[in-house]
Amino acid sequence: MSENIEQKCLAKGVKLTDQRKIIAKIMSESNDHPDVDELYNRVSKVDSKISIATVYRTVKLFEECGILTKHEFKGGKARYEELNEGHHDHLIDLKSGEIIEFVDEEIENLQEKIADKLGYRLVDHKLELYGVKKKP
Repeated sequence: MSENIEQKCLAKGVKLTDQRKIIAKIMSESNDHPDVDELYNRVSKVDSKISIATVYRTVKLFEECGILTKHEFKGGKARYEELNEGHHDHLIDLKSGEIIEFVDEEIENLQEKIADKLGYRLVDHKLELYGVKKKP
């Protein structure tokens, strides 16, 4: 990540308490898309005084400020990731819960083409693919 969450908070004028700094650091270091419970478990290993309510409030604040984005993947809890400039899509493994980020220009071009064909200019989209690994 080129710019971490703490830097983004400061740029947006979000006051960072010590607890928020820890939550921002843990979220910035996350390579997955943690839900609030997973984030709380990681944060409490650093500072056991941080409550689950503080994690919920902080995640909500970061989301409202455009620092985190919320994903509500099928069949699970809301998950969060740092909102970055680059667009990507997700492939979710239904058995393991693994979330794989990918970019495919062919898919991007096809979506533009479909919107244009239907008389629209595409302004945003979200693609989530769900699958299970093929057996070797």
